[in-house]
Amino acid sequence: MKTRLNLKPGQPGTKRLVEKYGDSLLCVRFKYDAESRQRLKTVELIVERTEWTPPAPRYSADTLVPLRIEAADMPLRLQAKAAGGRWNPERKLWFAKYGKISGTILEKHIQIDDS
Repeated sequence: MKTRLNLKPGQPGTKRLVEKYGDSLLCVRFKYDAESRQRLKTVELIVERTEWTPPAPRYSADTLVPLRIEAADMPLRLQAKAAGGRWNPERKLWFAKYGKISGTILEKHIQIDDS
């Protein structure tokens, strides 16, 4: 099943759903099932709103974080090097400042337990 269209409230094709669900409507999706030859219209609704305080960031921007990158993954190694990362041969890990890798694919390679 493929999703071909995501609409936000107020866009053409959502008028009746906005009238029905109001501010609870987040989006409308159109999914297509080639097997059954059907188009499905789905909605995403807000069912609860509560106060939430985001957790404090795990690392500050200038904290050196260890990155586990496979030796054969040359594009990732080059990206780590471009972000100012340094290879530590004793620990077999890359180290880079968190602020330089935050929001990149390198963030997923942070070695949490680097012992």
